[in-house]
Amino acid sequence: MRLLSTLLIGISSGSIYALMALALVLVWRSTRVVNFAQAGQAIASTYIGYVVITHTNNYWLALPVAIMAGALIGALSDILLIRPLNKRITSGPVKEIAPVIATLGLLGLIRSLVGVIWGGDLKRYNAPVSINGFTFGHTTIPFSRFNLLIVFTAVAVMAIFAFVFQRTGLGLALRASAFQPEIARLAGVRVDLVRTVGWAIAGATGAIAGVLITPSTSLSPNSLDLLLVLGFVSAVIGGLESLIGAAIGGAILGIGLALILEYVSTSLAFPAAFIVLMLVLIIKPSGILGSKAGRDA
Repeated sequence: MRLLSTLLIGISSGSIYALMALALVLVWRSTRVVNFAQAGQAIASTYIGYVVITHTNNYWLALPVAIMAGALIGALSDILLIRPLNKRITSGPVKEIAPVIATLGLLGLIRSLVGVIWGGDLKRYNAPVSINGFTFGHTTIPFSRFNLLIVFTAVAVMAIFAFVFQRTGLGLALRASAFQPEIARLAGVRVDLVRTVGWAIAGATGAIAGVLITPSTSLSPNSLDLLLVLGFVSAVIGGLESLIGAAIGGAILGIGLALILEYVSTSLAFPAAFIVLMLVLIIKPSGILGSKAGRDA
């Protein structure tokens, strides 16, 4: 029963890591940029959800508002920062690193603005369903209805993304815009618009992760930094090219950290994430489901 409880908690945590990993993979696949501002975008949209909750006491209203805010922030990040940067820097080694540095700067800017508007005090809001563990006979496991909601939400988001990327024209346009933007333009794809849509979807996904994890912790301008790190580790473990890999990476990391916390030591959880990452990179540098060579289309 102790092992079962640990695995369930690991799956719940891994689902949130997978959502953040999905957001990072979406931006990478559509623009070839590792978006370190994802934590800032998620925290800003989570604070907007917090404002809705404090005024309406309605989590189910705050969630879609936060998602829309995350999509808007993600789109504006591309329109106001990444797109002008790419137009100014068209070649050379700086072209690859400049957007990454820009996202780090954007992360600091968003953190500062959030601190100015809402302050640095820890804030909390309640989960929409019970956080008490399920009881079977005389045994209560530390897995609640809210944990179940997290898992179901993550699975639903992943299923939607799998359908969009594999079965729709938007998914094809996102892939084409990332790997062969010139050919995509000749085919009539509005590459800039499609990439902005990718940033918007990633922003919405990060907002979901932020609103889901906050009832279990607390809300502050820096509260999602660790989630960004673990989401990035999950994305690299699974392979930055693969949405399914992001989900698998999140599950592996969530379960692995839960087992270490329960059976080894709480002080080893954070280093263990990077040990797992290094082992995966040594064995398979492209990630579990990553490809060794870039795709042509």
